[in-house]
Amino acid sequence: MLDYLIKGGTVVDGTGRPAIQADVGIRDGRTVAVGAIDEAATTTLDAAGLIVTPGFIDPHTHYDAQLFWDPTASPSNIHGVTTIIAGNCGFTLAPLRAQDADYTRRMMAKVEGMPLAALENGVAWGWETFAEYLGRLEGNVGVNAGFLVGHCAIRRYVMGTSSDGPATPEQIDAMVAELRKAIEAGGMGFSTTLSRTHNDGDGKPVASRSATREELLALCAEVGRHEGTTLEGIVDGCLDSFSDDEIDLLASMSATARRPINWNVLTVDSARPDQPGHQLSAADRAAELGGRIVALTMPVQVPMNMSFRTFCALNLLPDWGAILGLPVSERIEKLRDPETRRFMTERARSPEAGVFARLADWGNYVIGDTYSAANDGLKGRVVRDIAAEQGKEPFDALVDLVINDDLRTILWPIPPDGDPGSWALRKEVWDDPRSMLGGSDAGAHLDRMDGSPYTTRFLGDCLRGRQLETLERAVQMLTDEPAQLFGLKNRGRIAEGYFADIVVLDPETVGADHAELVNDLPGGTARLISAAKGIVRVLVNGVETVKENEATGVLPGAVLKAGRDTDTVLTG
Repeated sequence: MLDYLIKGGTVVDGTGRPAIQADVGIRDGRTVAVGAIDEAATTTLDAAGLIVTPGFIDPHTHYDAQLFWDPTASPSNIHGVTTIIAGNCGFTLAPLRAQDADYTRRMMAKVEGMPLAALENGVAWGWETFAEYLGRLEGNVGVNAGFLVGHCAIRRYVMGTSSDGPATPEQIDAMVAELRKAIEAGGMGFSTTLSRTHNDGDGKPVASRSATREELLALCAEVGRHEGTTLEGIVDGCLDSFSDDEIDLLASMSATARRPINWNVLTVDSARPDQPGHQLSAADRAAELGGRIVALTMPVQVPMNMSFRTFCALNLLPDWGAILGLPVSERIEKLRDPETRRFMTERARSPEAGVFARLADWGNYVIGDTYSAANDGLKGRVVRDIAAEQGKEPFDALVDLVINDDLRTILWPIPPDGDPGSWALRKEVWDDPRSMLGGSDAGAHLDRMDGSPYTTRFLGDCLRGRQLETLERAVQMLTDEPAQLFGLKNRGRIAEGYFADIVVLDPETVGADHAELVNDLPGGTARLISAAKGIVRVLVNGVETVKENEATGVLPGAVLKAGRDTDTVLTG
């Protein structure tokens, strides 16, 4: 007898092959039959008119902390995600010495936008080793979760407060040893960052930014000694355009480990048509050395919630951080100064701004929530129109109104890359084997963005919107392709013997609502959440975790471990 039978659906199996009408039979957490099935089942779902796909795999999340207070990994779970990869960008919560817990919390609050109150109240800190960290999650997750081992954690664990400087050969050896222990405990590989945008709670560069090439390659060599491992890395060029040295470094890291390295995130804009090709060309250099570089890119535009009061992408504009990092009262006085405004606008449009220069179209912002009588009636309006009415330049109008709210005004920049040319260029990138869908950052930047619904938004667009990809190809990009990159055993497809990670969706309605700010985090803090539409069922290892767009609350997920749950991923 079957545990679960999905009857009469349109099965899109993840391979890219044409969809078929078929039943899907599940027993003991795995798919045991696909086709015409007459066997009885404990639970039967009538899927007539519905689409049945493998569970979606999100390759770039930061759920490392959230899983402790929210083991379902919401809202990714309700958008059909059944497997996540966390520990990206060099940031993990283990290994961890007790005296460094506060530093780590403040770093994660700053660099990944996790509210400090949530980290303090929602996580029962107390582990030290990576094995102990994974042990806290084992049996207590609603999705399948794999964790890379973060460079910053290893460096701080070995070097302590001196981790912002160069490492001695002995310290590098100690870091390699800690990485070995973490991978042997189940870590799926190694992640690092050299990006200038990554600073700790004190505003100083995070630990990995002080690493030498020799240190990085020593750690990558250790990764190559373990089966089923992978690499992830961030450099400055990920934001704009790789230098020759960055391309060589990423390629050498991959070739040294004999593992793929993925990076986040490739932006696509028809205003800069040559940028994607240049960044993707890094993969060609890796191939010459016997490695593989994969760019993650998003198939949707992710709205961003911004404010002059909280840390957000505006802080990453050249020289803006020093101004927006001042105490609020001093910040307001500085922003009143015409010379400061002139300086800020010049720096925002400078070559050093790179991809963040897109934020400098001040008239193209929509006003969100406001907090003063002076700004009554402005919510939902575009700054360009407000500025014209007031006879001001857009930036002056914008700054004046946020000062009225003591800088609390919520701002929504209108993405400049929604034109047909940008979407056509995106399709070219999606179909390039040097790229893969991903980059949601789910679990991070909680009050500023919500990238987790990219799966349902993309499928809705493919079925009823721009239709840039076929359904079969779209599903393959969300399932089998990331499974192949990470070497996940028996996941990413609907096939006999594969784990029953399955999504049943309504093609007429699948999608996501607009994001809303919800105060549901520990410590009374808020995050953006987009409700799912058209997700009839989600099964993780054969167990229903979502029913009619709502989580069931059960936790059948597995902590994925290198070697046990992954195959060796060789390149070349």
